[in-house]
Amino acid sequence: MDLIDNLIKEGWLKTPQIIEAFRKIKRADFMPENMKDLAEVDEAMPIGQGQTISQPKVVAFMLELLEPKAGEKILDVGSGSGWTSALLSEIVGDKGRVVSLELIPELKEFGEKNAAKYGFVEKGTAQFICCDGSKGYEEESPFDKILASAAARRVPEAWKKQLKVGGRIVAPINSSIWLFVKKSENEMEEKEYPGFIFVPLIEE
Repeated sequence: MDLIDNLIKEGWLKTPQIIEAFRKIKRADFMPENMKDLAEVDEAMPIGQGQTISQPKVVAFMLELLEPKAGEKILDVGSGSGWTSALLSEIVGDKGRVVSLELIPELKEFGEKNAAKYGFVEKGTAQFICCDGSKGYEEESPFDKILASAAARRVPEAWKKQLKVGGRIVAPINSSIWLFVKKSENEMEEKEYPGFIFVPLIEE
């Protein structure tokens, strides 16, 4: 049974659009040459610069919590290999937009090159920017959703400000995944899902 069928069977992948994106966007296309044969292994893998491409079941879990939809504008913080950006770009489609932030220049280029294999960069669906993701990206805000792939100690105020009311943030904090739903300008509903491991979010 392949990785994706397994993730469906174990209940990590549920939403048709997310499943379709997982089938179309091949994880191997986002891994270093010498590791492509490990793409079907459900583990985080090193991609250089002390960073990893996330474990597939964790990405599936986070995207299911995020609930990305066609036409949305999504901020992807710590884009790394570009895999989550490409999955999100596939889901939001031509009318949507994914802004991907990565602090390490070599990784920003690696992720951008990988996502470009699917035409997302050329079409303008995905834009990769080298900057400190903890500050969000004011120029393009507000966002419908914000996804972070590296663990912060807390969710930056900038992200909360740059989120639309009704929007969702899915982010690792220490060793839990948190879901924040913006109920009003000043009110965030939050829920914790413990038991995960992430590389730390690098801030300038």
